[in-house]
Amino acid sequence: MAETVNGGSGNQPPKEMSMELRLLIAFALMFGVMFLTQYFLPKQAPVPAQKVAQSTKPPAPAAPAAPAETGAPPQVTSAEAAAPKTSQQTLPPLVIDTDLFRVTFSNQGANVRSWQLKKYRGNDGKPLELVNTASGLDFPFSLYFTGQKPATDVNWAWYTQTPAADGLGVDYQYSDGHTAVRKSFRFQKDSYLSTVTSEVTVDGKPVPSMLAWRGGFGDLTVGNPAADQNALYFDLGQNKLIEQTARSVKNGPVTSSGNFSFTGLADTYFAAVLLPQASTHVEQVTFADTVRTPAEEKQVAFPGVAVTDGAANRFDVYVGPKDLAILARVNPKLTEVVDFGFLSILSKPLFLIVNWFNNAFVHNFGWSIVVVTIVINMILFPLKLSNMKSMKKMQALKPQIDAINAKFKNLKMTDPKKAEQQQETMDLYKKHGVNPMGGCVPMLIQLPFFIAFYKVFKVSVEMRGAHWLWVTDLSQPEHFAIKILPLIMIGTQFAMQKMTPQAPGQDPSQQKMMMFMPLVFGYMFYWFPSGLVLYYLTSNLVSMGQQWFFNHTELATEAARSVEPPKKKPGRK
Repeated sequence: MAETVNGGSGNQPPKEMSMELRLLIAFALMFGVMFLTQYFLPKQAPVPAQKVAQSTKPPAPAAPAAPAETGAPPQVTSAEAAAPKTSQQTLPPLVIDTDLFRVTFSNQGANVRSWQLKKYRGNDGKPLELVNTASGLDFPFSLYFTGQKPATDVNWAWYTQTPAADGLGVDYQYSDGHTAVRKSFRFQKDSYLSTVTSEVTVDGKPVPSMLAWRGGFGDLTVGNPAADQNALYFDLGQNKLIEQTARSVKNGPVTSSGNFSFTGLADTYFAAVLLPQASTHVEQVTFADTVRTPAEEKQVAFPGVAVTDGAANRFDVYVGPKDLAILARVNPKLTEVVDFGFLSILSKPLFLIVNWFNNAFVHNFGWSIVVVTIVINMILFPLKLSNMKSMKKMQALKPQIDAINAKFKNLKMTDPKKAEQQQETMDLYKKHGVNPMGGCVPMLIQLPFFIAFYKVFKVSVEMRGAHWLWVTDLSQPEHFAIKILPLIMIGTQFAMQKMTPQAPGQDPSQQKMMMFMPLVFGYMFYWFPSGLVLYYLTSNLVSMGQQWFFNHTELATEAARSVEPPKKKPGRK
């Protein structure tokens, strides 16, 4: 699958109620207004992880200064200069450049100071930096010790640095005569997959150590980035992805161990996971790190992890987008990091179909959404046609329903005879094959597709930064102060109300409330992903065309004629 340069949109609304919950509430309100108020208004003619005791957390070094310009190697700070030295001295930062990312290493600690993805940009428009350079904690791929630590802080000691001849790797070594550390990193020119090894010995004896990524991961330029970040691992025994948030480990580090296919960190669109090379038995410690970010001074809790697969760590490392095709090539289990939600049985196929149309035909996700929406509505048209006929029959039955209402017009809502009125009405509907809940059918049909499409835009990195006409990012609301798509959608909602037959005997108060529903929906959709608004707008336009077709053909006439009472012959009583 061809890859494109993806970037986020900067103007995001504050995160409050989840979009799925807003959709459910909106449909529940509409359902109540349409079908329940008529009976009350008066009629007028995470798998918990095992906690273990941890040693006292080592004091964190002062935060090093971030690079002056994006892409520039980080500079050594006074905090780093003050760290304990050996016979080696600090060397210039080592940059590994591949087709897909730019990784900066330091020989002080033999760890990663910057990891930038070249094909993606943050919401600030700059190359996407996955490392929280302002956390003040040990940098990614530093060592964490659950037991006795070496006398020297090996995460701030100076290592010998031996770059690979092809420029795609580096070896680090450290020794003070008692403690010895080896680390090795290897990369590929055109792959998000790399390898890392590490080993620690004291007086020649192996010392258990873990590779850590602390202080946050992923796109830290979005609003409230900590809310979308998780520590995770795939438990082969349970055949299940287990996710942990910073909140779930707020009372202290939590250790999990077992046969894991992979383990690491992820945010909405990106993941950094370690895959054991030899043994699947892995141990992971999950932390809640309260830190700031380069974009926000306020400190919040981010998940962090430390991982080991034995005395000497040997891992394949995937750091990159949560792209289903790429993940499947690395390890089929990795596709589980893309969470399509409880409606995955619908949302994942929807994504695959939209993605297929994009790659095979239109080469634009916006138009792919339009095409797929049209196809969905055409497939559902027979069901919608049945509903249209039912609504037309209800409209034709209005004189008979009015007669029933007149018969019981002086009764109070609490009068037992009101039940007789409801029964006569229902018997009339049943006689002519009318579904009084038919007006709810379009809404019920749309609901699962709404939620499924929302999840597609929420978790699919392919949609991140996808353009369509004036929309710069289909996964975000429009960046204009006055958003165009929601306004057009409101107009189509009002047009649909005018074209759709109204149920007979509907209370005037109920009709007035229904007139406000397009405005309620418009307000909610104002902050939804543009791709979701495009789906709903396209669905409205197709439904309007289908309703027009029905209203201007013999289908509508036949439906009305089928419930008309037979005309009395002249002279007969």
